[in-house]
Amino acid sequence: METFRLELHNELVNNILPYWIKNMVDGENGGFYGRIDGNERLHKHANKSIVLNARILWTFSAAYRLEKNSQYLEIAKRAYQYILDYFTDKEYGGVYWEVDSKGNPVNLRKQTYAQGFALYGYSEFYRATGKPEALEISIALFRLIEKQAHDPVYGGYLEAFQRDWQAIGDMRLSEKDANEAKSMNTHLHILEPYTNLLRVWKDPDLIKAQKELIQIFCHHIIHPETHHLNLFFNEQWEVKSSLVSYGHDIEAVWLLYEAAETLNDEILLKRIKPLVIQLIEAAYEGIREDGSLIYEAERMHVDADRHWWVQAEAVAGSVYAYQITGNPKYLDTAKKCWEYIKQYIRDEENGEWVWSVFPDGKQNRTDDKAGAWKCPYHNARMCMNGSYEL
Repeated sequence: METFRLELHNELVNNILPYWIKNMVDGENGGFYGRIDGNERLHKHANKSIVLNARILWTFSAAYRLEKNSQYLEIAKRAYQYILDYFTDKEYGGVYWEVDSKGNPVNLRKQTYAQGFALYGYSEFYRATGKPEALEISIALFRLIEKQAHDPVYGGYLEAFQRDWQAIGDMRLSEKDANEAKSMNTHLHILEPYTNLLRVWKDPDLIKAQKELIQIFCHHIIHPETHHLNLFFNEQWEVKSSLVSYGHDIEAVWLLYEAAETLNDEILLKRIKPLVIQLIEAAYEGIREDGSLIYEAERMHVDADRHWWVQAEAVAGSVYAYQITGNPKYLDTAKKCWEYIKQYIRDEENGEWVWSVFPDGKQNRTDDKAGAWKCPYHNARMCMNGSYEL
């Protein structure tokens, strides 16, 4: 156990965080570069994504809070100020989706998912530094999400809006997603920052919103028979997808339980515990003999690629399941997946992790090493949870 914990800690401080400090700081235009491709080529003029920047803010804020390394604080401060200066919409509120390499807004859409990650980063920066402004911004962003994105009729949160919060035709988070009014992914990553904000701000409106979110997972998002997560819905919560995402299944295990724990509601916790065990057992349908977790499946089609973030969540979710049940099989699975990560996912030559590994065991060098969706978040969070919670 101690070896496992120390290995996760060493991965964080000696491999993951140093890669981002060394390679991604944009000394010319401020903030962080937008992209490093799978062959380790830096694209200095690539656009900059709010998701990447908010995840950098969360990661280095959390790392500083735990490690008290001043270098981590400087990176967190850099991300915090860059988001304030370049991603924040001073007129309509919230954060833009994308700016160019010099910080000029190029995609002004308001994705609810993005507002959630900005809140996650801001609230963690407050936890790390105690800076009052960060808490004020966090509270204002929570109020904005509730005002603009919350569905007062059917509950939950709508996916996306135009810059001025008016309806938008294309609500997709990414090209691979369904163009539907609501998604599991957005709700999971509103649940997550609301949990973080609750740690520092026990407000009745926030408590109410978080309890509603948990109920939505219980009643709409978790399939009552398969126990996988439903992924896409219309406004009335009619399911619009049969796709299974194993990584999200297992990520929801600990994010849901953590949300209920933070509410300090024993009745809710008793209800959630069997649900998350069902969730992890459903996710384990994607575990392979080598300990890895495949990406997704739909009916007869299986995508057996091993994505970096899915492996990170397999470790994190399994560790959490072990902690709440005491069942050693979950810890054994976490350790086995960690061995897979070390052998196949970690980039021994350049640092950090590759995007994915193909079913034949070859590393994917086509997709980005760092970029809008390849961020120091899933794997750094896995390391922090494992090294500090075990």
